[in-house]
Amino acid sequence: MSTSVNAGSRLDRLPIGPFHRRIMLLIGIGMFFDGFDIYIAGTVLSVTLKTGFSTLAQNAVFISATFVGMMLGSFGTGFLGDRYGRRFTYQFNLLLFGVASLAAAFSPNMAFLIACRFVMGVGLGAENVVGYSTMTEFVPARTRGKWLGFTTVCVVTGLPVALLVASVLVPQFGWRSMFVLGGIGALVVWYMRKSLPESPRWLEAVGRTAEAEALMQAIEREAAQGQPVPAPAATTSAPVSADLGTLFTAPLLSRMIVGAVCLITINTLLYGFVTWLPVFFVKQGLSIATSFGYSLLMALGAPIGSAIGALTADRWGRKPTIIGASLVSVALGILYPMISDPILLPAVGFALTVPIYVLVALLFGIYIPELFPTEVRLRASGIVNTLGRGATIVTPFLVVSLFESRGVAGVMALMIGLLVIQIITVWALGIEPRHRSLEELKTEEAAAPVLSEVS
Repeated sequence: MSTSVNAGSRLDRLPIGPFHRRIMLLIGIGMFFDGFDIYIAGTVLSVTLKTGFSTLAQNAVFISATFVGMMLGSFGTGFLGDRYGRRFTYQFNLLLFGVASLAAAFSPNMAFLIACRFVMGVGLGAENVVGYSTMTEFVPARTRGKWLGFTTVCVVTGLPVALLVASVLVPQFGWRSMFVLGGIGALVVWYMRKSLPESPRWLEAVGRTAEAEALMQAIEREAAQGQPVPAPAATTSAPVSADLGTLFTAPLLSRMIVGAVCLITINTLLYGFVTWLPVFFVKQGLSIATSFGYSLLMALGAPIGSAIGALTADRWGRKPTIIGASLVSVALGILYPMISDPILLPAVGFALTVPIYVLVALLFGIYIPELFPTEVRLRASGIVNTLGRGATIVTPFLVVSLFESRGVAGVMALMIGLLVIQIITVWALGIEPRHRSLEELKTEEAAAPVLSEVS
């Protein structure tokens, strides 16, 4: 059905200002607590184990429950978000996570804590999908990569912050304090987000044109700040069918393949290498204390790498940046198992962490949400995120098997193989969204694969 709101073009021509910063704040803070909570598991479980609250087997179930919940949350939120809207889904997921986190703080036993963690996982998986997609639909095309990349920085900053906060809070107040902090933070953001507007692009896509027009006029008044704004470009594409089958026919099928390959690869890198670094360090002869210090150094590579991704995506393009960071990761991945020097080991490990988190910013935050039209964006993102999260369930078993048989070199061989598949897939099937409206990208097939898009 054709509409006359033209929300996409009207949003794309707005100057960056207080409106966009407010949206970034509301989404970014929630995403920070998302990242914070994902990374507290290690510190919490080490204490519950030491105090006898949990066993090793229960800790394993806790981690599995987190990932199963995130997988279900990623899948379910796609259907909710495309059916009931971005704002409703975002608020529901954050409330679910916040309440479950507070309940976890008062767990009488490990079984109850695991059940709470599963519910938290549902909220965490959903937040990741709807957060990036919502931001994608508000930010102008010319700076979309930067803003989405910095949303990822908000998420990954949760890693070093969680480690530092845990080192202060847990010895003084115990492991429960981490869940209290995460839950209260999420509920505060939930209350703040009551002022988050619905996506005008989504309202227009589902035929709620009167609401879309009224919201667009309010956004234009806030963004313009009394100054004249350029005239919007004409609508450049027809609506895409919202049927689920649309995702499995051209041109969206190739994008689903790209999304699935990329998210399986990056999830495996994160949960098959980065989170296992402390174990690798200890196995390579370092003390536990030194291993923690090295791991904190690696954690600092997360916001640095994500910031690099944010600052280069609009300048170099999505495909060249993804392929370039993948190639750097392959080169350093080949080198890493050869290092045994106690100074070179963390240096090369840090250098490897940075391009991995460049990929985190590009894939989670920028490229995947851009691949899909508004009509099916959350469902498509949810499905490929579900496949990526599914990889995290089998990754620990693969890592243990490879590490026991071939050491760190065996683990890195798996990572390198996936990176090579990712490079080929993005090169052959990927589209280039840099500086282009979401509406313009709706029905485009992948262009001839070139790397000359860098300017």
